[in-house]
Amino acid sequence: SVPRCYLNKQLATVRVLKGDPAELSCTVSKDNVTGTWFKDGLKLTSMEGVVFEKKGLVHKLIINKTEDIHAGKYRFEGGDVKTEASIFVEDPPQVDKVLLKNLTSVPMVAKAGEGVKLRIPFEGRGPIRATWLKDRMELGDDTRIRVDKTDTCTTLSISSCDRRDCGEYKVRLKNDSGILEINLKLVVIDKPQPPAGPIKIVESSANNITIQWKPPKDDGGKPVQRYLVERQQVGRNDWETLGETPRSCTSFTTSKVEEEMSYYFRVRAMNAEGASDALESGEVQAAGKASPGAPDPPEIISTSRDTITISWKAPCKTGTSQIMGYIVQKRKKGTVTWLSVTNVPVKDKKLRVSSLKKGVQYEFRVAAVNAAGAGQPSDPSEPAFARDPTKSPSQVQNLKVSSSDSTSITLTWDKPEVQDGNDVQGYEVEMRACNSLSWTKCFTLPAESTSCRVQGLQAGEKLFLRVRALSGGGPGEASELEARAGAAAPVVSPKLLIDDTVKSFLVIKAGNPLRVKIPFEGSPEPVVTWLKDGLPLPSHAAVSTEDGSTQLLLRAAEFSDSGTYTVELGNELGKRETFSFQVQITDIPQPPGAIRLEENVPNTVTVTWDPSASEKWEKNLYYTVLKRESQKGLWHVLGDLIYNNKFTFTRVVPGRDYYFRVVARNDLGASDPSETVQPWRIWKKKAEFRVKAQQYRGVNQNQPPRFLVPLKPHVVVTGSECHMSCAVGGHPPPKITWYKDSRDLSGDPNYFSTNDFGVCSLVVLGVTKQDEGEYVVEASNEVGRAFSKAFLAIKGNS
Repeated sequence: SVPRCYLNKQLATVRVLKGDPAELSCTVSKDNVTGTWFKDGLKLTSMEGVVFEKKGLVHKLIINKTEDIHAGKYRFEGGDVKTEASIFVEDPPQVDKVLLKNLTSVPMVAKAGEGVKLRIPFEGRGPIRATWLKDRMELGDDTRIRVDKTDTCTTLSISSCDRRDCGEYKVRLKNDSGILEINLKLVVIDKPQPPAGPIKIVESSANNITIQWKPPKDDGGKPVQRYLVERQQVGRNDWETLGETPRSCTSFTTSKVEEEMSYYFRVRAMNAEGASDALESGEVQAAGKASPGAPDPPEIISTSRDTITISWKAPCKTGTSQIMGYIVQKRKKGTVTWLSVTNVPVKDKKLRVSSLKKGVQYEFRVAAVNAAGAGQPSDPSEPAFARDPTKSPSQVQNLKVSSSDSTSITLTWDKPEVQDGNDVQGYEVEMRACNSLSWTKCFTLPAESTSCRVQGLQAGEKLFLRVRALSGGGPGEASELEARAGAAAPVVSPKLLIDDTVKSFLVIKAGNPLRVKIPFEGSPEPVVTWLKDGLPLPSHAAVSTEDGSTQLLLRAAEFSDSGTYTVELGNELGKRETFSFQVQITDIPQPPGAIRLEENVPNTVTVTWDPSASEKWEKNLYYTVLKRESQKGLWHVLGDLIYNNKFTFTRVVPGRDYYFRVVARNDLGASDPSETVQPWRIWKKKAEFRVKAQQYRGVNQNQPPRFLVPLKPHVVVTGSECHMSCAVGGHPPPKITWYKDSRDLSGDPNYFSTNDFGVCSLVVLGVTKQDEGEYVVEASNEVGRAFSKAFLAIKGNS
């Protein structure tokens, strides 16, 4: 719509964007009146881009395309009508729409070490202040970064960019007419950081060494493709390449080692941009000749009144040479001293120990022997009595599978039939795979009850299970069954369960905690990764993931924590899901700077102030301008949602004192105010009124008063000001008297009246409910009197 200003309806100011049309109009009382338009005190007969139009009683000044030359104070004179209005031309900063779309829709990508130059041309009324910000902090010139500005463009130059330069950038263009903010994103790609250390030595033996590391904290903006592993022998200068591992594998085993030789290892991460710097290990020594490991505890085969027969298996770790035999030791149960059974190692893995005391309970252990010596002894065997064998227990009854899942099977059974003198002391549970003939114990110790749960199985695995009772007479006959573990849990793609409680944009006050909890689902269990602006989280951010949910916690948010946060789910099947949200860290603004007052246009005051320091980091900051008319009066809002540092107040009453206040605001609240100390006043120039009055002396001679524009009803809010006005004609110039409910208001300080050449105004200051009622204006001279009435209605603040 075209901005319009109706001069005789008290709409005395119109603001219009440069290039838009504008219109001023004035209504006179007679059709034959020829009006004259003035601009800044000069009569207008013609002006580029301006059309004068008269339709009946309405005189119009039409501007088809507003330019800077059209700004100013306009006056219309016609017959007995004389009135004024001001046009302010707004020309905020602008950037070409196609360029703006290209800059904001696609991130700019640069390689590390390359120079980056971002140039943004702009238009608008100067001076235009251009500011570049990153992570809400203003950028200035340093050894790498340079910010240049001319009257038509601004340029950010980075001579040699690196990963620190990744992130969100903002260009803020600001002038007296408005503000324009442009959000840009820069992505810098580079080779990865070194793998995260230290290198952990998982195993070091005479035959091989296994090392382990962690992925790099920063992959350089490109996924890590593989790891390169190298080795250097201590005392040499050259490095030998051992091999590579895929990105999913962060460990490496080499068998190219010599006994008791020392080595250094190093690992590099590699992506499409190249290899990272190396992560190096400390000195690692391969083991020399090793003695054997400990065998499993011996088993009791049989007993008699003075002998016990035992057997055992070779240890899993045989050392670096062949096992030559075994040392067998015995002890009475309850003692600590072990005694050798033979003087030389036993080559067989079975031995009948004789010369035992009848009725005494014994324990046995064995140790393997190789060229390096005797190894660690086994744990003790189960205690056994040296006595003639008793009858072993019978089979357990009703062996069955009571329940199963994808990783376990639960068995239950009943005790065997009772036999005199042969009490059951426990139950041995064993299992074997379908393709194997060897049985292995499910538990180290015998089961004490008639149920057990066999765990660690594969989904759908088929196997055989058997249970036999144990007593002093040895193990009983086994009961056997075939069983199968449950099916694997169904594959569920990773999914973030986003609901209304998870917001896509968060505003947090600086110093307050930030906590975001997001539930998820997936099978197998997905891996959760958090990022900020595409990079790993800062060190003070804490992430916890458990029971199907993941949580981000910042205990005391900082301004640098503003940005885009992303949570990513992934599983071993390569499926991914992400969710991103914006976080803005803000605070109550700091107060504006000093206030300056100027009368650039007659009977107006232009309020300017230094910006609040919070403009550097607060995107949604704006200003509110207030005024009051005495040192102890109420403050009234003049302008709100002001995004620049300038405001013009056009309704200044000459001769009245004004105080002004400016407050910075954002979503969290208002700053402390910045105020003027000395009052502002425009003095009434009485001499000018006398001179101008003489020009109208003799017009409409001996005419009684008449109202050219009558009073209009008003509805205002409590606490605001009410301006009533009318236009009066007549000669001699009529005397004006105002009444409320028949009471003369001439001496009441709560009302302020003016009469400028027949344009009469009454200002009601700080309206209250008591000001509601009928107002009458009387115009009288020696020829006659005239009256005009209007009703003032008051409504409370909503």
